[in-house]
Amino acid sequence: MLNRRTFLASSAGLYVLNAAPSDTIRLGVIGVGGRGTFVVAAFGRNPAVQITAVCDVYEPNLERGVSISSAHGQRKPRAYHYYRDLLNDKDIDAVLIATPEHWHHRMVLDALASGKDIYVEKPLCRTPEQGAELVAAEQISNQIVQCGMQRRSYDLFIRAKETMDSGALGKVRMVRSWWLNNYLGAEKITKLDGKLDWDEWQGPAPRRPFDPDRFHNWRYYSDYAGGVVADQGAHVFDGIHLLMGSGPPVTVTASAGKPHRPEFDTPESVMVAARYPEDYIAVFTINYAAMKYRPQHDQLNQFDGDNARLDVGREDLSVYAQGAEDTPTHNYRSPRGFSYATDLHVANFLECVRSRKRPTAPIALGFQSALVVQMANLSLKHGRQIRWNAASQKVEV
Repeated sequence: MLNRRTFLASSAGLYVLNAAPSDTIRLGVIGVGGRGTFVVAAFGRNPAVQITAVCDVYEPNLERGVSISSAHGQRKPRAYHYYRDLLNDKDIDAVLIATPEHWHHRMVLDALASGKDIYVEKPLCRTPEQGAELVAAEQISNQIVQCGMQRRSYDLFIRAKETMDSGALGKVRMVRSWWLNNYLGAEKITKLDGKLDWDEWQGPAPRRPFDPDRFHNWRYYSDYAGGVVADQGAHVFDGIHLLMGSGPPVTVTASAGKPHRPEFDTPESVMVAARYPEDYIAVFTINYAAMKYRPQHDQLNQFDGDNARLDVGREDLSVYAQGAEDTPTHNYRSPRGFSYATDLHVANFLECVRSRKRPTAPIALGFQSALVVQMANLSLKHGRQIRWNAASQKVEV
């Protein structure tokens, strides 16, 4: 497709001549559930984007996605039931993949094969083997892939990274993070508001009888996702990797309580300890059986340096010097807040679609953050420490 960019082959490989900044990027959307709706709106607010097509196998989501995509004066997008039909649409330059986690691996591979640039929500994949395959596939393609780990584009975490890199904290050998919420009181979903293609939605997952709760609460069923520790932990560990400038861990050990929702088979209270070759330990605890906090207080990351401590929350950060722990020496609050991080991340992706530069959250980093929580779930399954062999790119159980 040469209307937006021109490709020239040379002895050094395939090169890209950038289009004019005014050129429109035509987007196809696959999956318009809760998170998908939020990200679609961020794309729709960007004047560089024309949302050309929307795909979902649940009719209410598809109708809502078409309606949202038609806002801001845009033309009504084409509606697709099957994502492969959308990928075959020659009028689409890039795709947003915001489906449940169990579809990410297959859809990213198919989107790469179709020549589309990709914005895919996290976690990138379900298993370490899938992640290694995706990294390899992306490396031999010419596509831009941005994983939806928006902290890497967020002004708060960029400021926190500057603080870390300044050396003000001294040596950081431990990072402590937590995330608190509560889903135990939510009602089980027993009916849907419209038609769902259950077989297509299950896709590569094991075949199960139709269950509305599995559809709505897929994050907490191991057939489709890694539970809350994977869903939220991928974000948290990616933020830690960003600030610490580190690669994947050497070992991961996890412990968890039992699930207290009888229909879910993943625990809501989990502790993860990851050891890194850069000589630090990251400890993450998540508890979705806690009291509910206001969003600005539901999570915290503490970087324990030997000179000072950096606290990074959802929308602000503080630095506390040794001997003066009561009063921060430095504060910063994001002027637009956490929700705007997605707009910034989308803008970075669109810029890279034009320039062909590396995005802030490329596929290798998406795999790295998913790997930690996958190792955590393997540790829970096998009851022991899990090791990552960087040379073989394999998990050792």
